[in-house]
Amino acid sequence: MTALRGLWPEVQDTCTSLGLMLLLVLFVGLARVVTRQPLHRFLMAHTFVLEFLGTFQLCCCTHELQLLSEQEPAHPTWPLTLIYFFSLVHGLTLVGTSSNPCGVMMQMLLGGMSPDTGAIRLLAQLIGALCSRYCISALWSLGLTKYHLNERTFACRNPIQVDLPKAIITEAICSFIFHSALLHFQEIGTKLRIHLLAALITFLVYAGILLMILMFSFFLPWLYNNHTTNKKE
Repeated sequence: MTALRGLWPEVQDTCTSLGLMLLLVLFVGLARVVTRQPLHRFLMAHTFVLEFLGTFQLCCCTHELQLLSEQEPAHPTWPLTLIYFFSLVHGLTLVGTSSNPCGVMMQMLLGGMSPDTGAIRLLAQLIGALCSRYCISALWSLGLTKYHLNERTFACRNPIQVDLPKAIITEAICSFIFHSALLHFQEIGTKLRIHLLAALITFLVYAGILLMILMFSFFLPWLYNNHTTNKKE
């Protein structure tokens, strides 16, 4: 019982943080509904607003999830559960938006999007990401949980915590798998596709370090030894 009482403040802060993210999702959903009818006739303006709102929601939730991930989880699978759940939430609520510069550029290269539309989407994503920083900073300044500190900074930090070659190869493999799956999932029904992509994102987050270990501990040494043997022969 004493242990449960000791964990209660942590649970309360986590629930508050999750509630904040869900409120942001509801706010963006309401904004999408309100702006749909007035802007429906103006295609570019409608595209800009939808992309802005989608990126705003995604970035706000990402900031908050990053904050939660920096705390000690009560269970090892808890962060993965949050990643799957919010990937599913974003997939269900942000239909029709990219919220990803790479996705926009890939569609432009494949001829599925005009340069004008692509430029509008990229601009909306940039503005949405910047606005999310100010919004989250204002919310954190309220001190709703002990994690929300006024002095917490948004200064850019290096996310790479391994050697640069390992990070590049791991990122390239994960990106290749994700975008390949994205292209192949286009023919699948929307609801099933969203679940599959959420599961894939969760798997890649979990398996990213594992891919790096397999690559540098087994595959690359085997490739090097095989190349050396063939060269000697």
